[in-house]
Amino acid sequence: QPNLPSLPPPPASCHATKPNMLNVHLVPHTHDDVGWLKTVDQYFYGDRNDIQHAGVQYILDSVVDQLLKNPDRRFIYVETAFFYRWWKRQSSSTQQTVKQLVNEGRLEFVNGGWCMSDEATTHYSAVIDQMTIGLRFLNETFGACGRPRVAWHIDPFGHAREHASMFAQMGYDGFFFGRLDYQDRMHRMVQKEQELLWRASDSLTPPTADLFTGILPNGYNPPEGFCWDQSCDDPPIRDDPDLEDYNVDDVVMRFLTIATSQATVYKTNHIIMTMGSDFQYENANLWYKNLDKLIHYVNAQQANGSKVNVLYSTPSCYLQELHRANLTWALKTDDFFPYADSAHDFWTGYFTSRPALKRYERISNSNLQVTCNQLEVLGGPASRQGPFGEGESQTMKKAMAVAQHHDAVSGTEKQHVANDYARRLANGWQRCQVLVSNSLAALSGSSAKRIYCDNLNISVCPLTESSKKVVPVSRATREVRRNRGFAVNELVFQVQAPPLGYSTYSVSLRLAGPPPASAQPGAPTVIQNKFLRVTFDPDTGLLSSLSNLETKQSIKLTQNFYWYNASDGNNLESNQPSGAYIFRPNSSTPFVISRTAKTETIQTSVVQEVRQRFAPWVSQVVRLHGDSRALELEWTVGPLPIDDGLGKEVITRLDTSIKTSEIFYTDSNGREVLQRKKDFRPTWNLMQSEPIAGNYYPINSRAFIKDDVDQLTVVTDRSQGGGSIHNGSLEIMLHRRLLYDDVRGVAEPLNETSQIFPEGLVVRGRLLLSLDPPSVAADTHRPLAQEVVLQPLLTFANGDLSPNTRLEFSGLQAALPPAVHLLTLTQWDKDSVLLRLEHQFQSWESKVNSQPVTVNLQKLFSTLDVLGVSELNLSANQWKEEMMRFSWTPQKGTGHPHLSVAGLHGLKLDFV
Repeated sequence: QPNLPSLPPPPASCHATKPNMLNVHLVPHTHDDVGWLKTVDQYFYGDRNDIQHAGVQYILDSVVDQLLKNPDRRFIYVETAFFYRWWKRQSSSTQQTVKQLVNEGRLEFVNGGWCMSDEATTHYSAVIDQMTIGLRFLNETFGACGRPRVAWHIDPFGHAREHASMFAQMGYDGFFFGRLDYQDRMHRMVQKEQELLWRASDSLTPPTADLFTGILPNGYNPPEGFCWDQSCDDPPIRDDPDLEDYNVDDVVMRFLTIATSQATVYKTNHIIMTMGSDFQYENANLWYKNLDKLIHYVNAQQANGSKVNVLYSTPSCYLQELHRANLTWALKTDDFFPYADSAHDFWTGYFTSRPALKRYERISNSNLQVTCNQLEVLGGPASRQGPFGEGESQTMKKAMAVAQHHDAVSGTEKQHVANDYARRLANGWQRCQVLVSNSLAALSGSSAKRIYCDNLNISVCPLTESSKKVVPVSRATREVRRNRGFAVNELVFQVQAPPLGYSTYSVSLRLAGPPPASAQPGAPTVIQNKFLRVTFDPDTGLLSSLSNLETKQSIKLTQNFYWYNASDGNNLESNQPSGAYIFRPNSSTPFVISRTAKTETIQTSVVQEVRQRFAPWVSQVVRLHGDSRALELEWTVGPLPIDDGLGKEVITRLDTSIKTSEIFYTDSNGREVLQRKKDFRPTWNLMQSEPIAGNYYPINSRAFIKDDVDQLTVVTDRSQGGGSIHNGSLEIMLHRRLLYDDVRGVAEPLNETSQIFPEGLVVRGRLLLSLDPPSVAADTHRPLAQEVVLQPLLTFANGDLSPNTRLEFSGLQAALPPAVHLLTLTQWDKDSVLLRLEHQFQSWESKVNSQPVTVNLQKLFSTLDVLGVSELNLSANQWKEEMMRFSWTPQKGTGHPHLSVAGLHGLKLDFV
């Protein structure tokens, strides 16, 4: 049995407040990026201080020392990736001391995930995993008192509804963040709506996904003039009247002015102040000595009639006071994207920044979920210790957890740090490969060496080099591969694999096989299979229409590639350039790369391809598989030319005959879908100052446009930014190469090169298009998106298999219903596994699949005998029936009735 806390920790650790006064909650904290300007390990050790002075090990040393000197002091800590590193290096006596500080509420963990995840570019499955790994460590180390009650995302650049939904389902009582669109903040300050109730799902019955949300007053910094870190220049409190520059009266007066001003834009007689910032408290004595004095001298004024009471506090103590106030709170049902910090500074570039890293993170997630985690369970102990050595999944889990950080997969780090994130993922996958090989050996009975061909996209697999004609390799692929293999063909054949299982195919040369692929220059006027018909304009070589043959619907569809000229910051309205974070095009009209495409057509019995070449640095394969309901667009972009001195942001745009009324839809972290409207925000009257960047939203797995008759859905293979700037159109940004830094701290332009591509990064990806009536579109795009996120793993082996080899295996007794997705299957401890099942349809999107579903867990698995089932919260650190959250009352009615669908269920299975 996992050691789960039974009851929430008692609130006795909170300092008393005064009901007839303004209570100012001072929250000492440090914000420790799990990689940004330095790597995660450089930050931990305090290495490379020539880049940035920051050493997390010294912060924790210093804070613990200072907390022991005064029991009134408080501190919160957030990033478990760092705390775990520090904890492992402490003596048992220090560990006991820290446990006592936690038990007494003097050191409080908030958020508690391995990192503070990005919210725009992360997939929900990876976010759940990184939260689980951090919270599990805290739970197993500190018990109930170590369980965070508050989610804390003070730095991410915009906030996703699905994140709030996940936090609610993880048992958090509330959520605090720092960054908010400047117009939204002004509106909320006037309305006193900086604290609100976020209804984070339109499918889950309230209050399941309701989350109290607070917007912090100064981002996450202290009020101006009150930073006492060694990195700050603000004067200390000089309280000896016999010495020069006595300043207590001035400090108290300034503090009272700031506090009373802040109180005018919040709703209760409690306000919060974040006393700390990036990597602060390395010398915690400076902070605490001055905070002790501040509290003493401000509260001393109460004897003179002051109505301000200052106290050391934590986010959970502050939240408890807001809950006790028993007020009603403004209700929010949309999200906090896009985020702008001024009129021309929209943080919508990072939705696409570092597209290769974004894809590698997504592939790594697939490898972890589909193969490493699941095969560790299905192969049993033999997967961890077998013929190929010792295999383990923990390295990969931690690498993936680090990659969710808001300066990791977001693409907003320095280049050497991006390299480090990728290296960690590669190392994790190497460890997983041993586990996968062992597991497949145990399940199949064959110990033949398996080859993984990790670089199949840019090289050739040593097992498959052949000159026999199958499908000729495209010119673009040859150019991408450069000198890493000279295969001239690609082998294409149809396969089927059972759910949660594998299939084995034998490939050999035959004297008389199927007819070879036919290749001819030029585009056909049409390619089609039994589901889709695709036409091309013979004059331009571009797409011209898409038809669904089953539903007899057809739309005009043209698609092309364009680039926005990135602002270099030297114009009259603003000095803001485009950069890793910011998207700011010089013009609202992008440049077309070419109005025509040179084309070549490949026809086989299983796939049809039209290869389009737009420029030496842009090409595409339009691909239709024989049995597919989706049209595949495989794009290759790069190296982006910069000889002209112009930064470029490359998009593909789909222009259709669909009447969209300036509305389109995007997913939230790969899960629920939200409506977006051009130049519009649901909760305030928008003054639009950037007509392109201000209409970009994050796309994690899909976006679509629709009218009453037709819905065109685009499924992406990584997180990207996009928008619907014109009626009937959908554009997606694929790649960015910029020549200026956008002055948000990275101090590096986003200009990616590598040893292989010294002249600029080349990126390849896929978009999958489906055309359906809106009422049934989700029945196509939900499973399609899951197939892209969780793709099957290819392994190769030499020669003939032994006759006793098991060629096919399924870990399930029967396939799950279409509405149910097996999200997590991972080894928890020796005799139990963690299973997460999710209903993947929203309540409104499918007549057939938006219904509650029952699954018999006893008869689910073919290789596991289930002895017992216990339901957990989403992060697996609390029993579901013991999850007690604060209840909050919205100002408005509760809205329409909800079906109990789109839910995520975490289960612990005990088995033989």
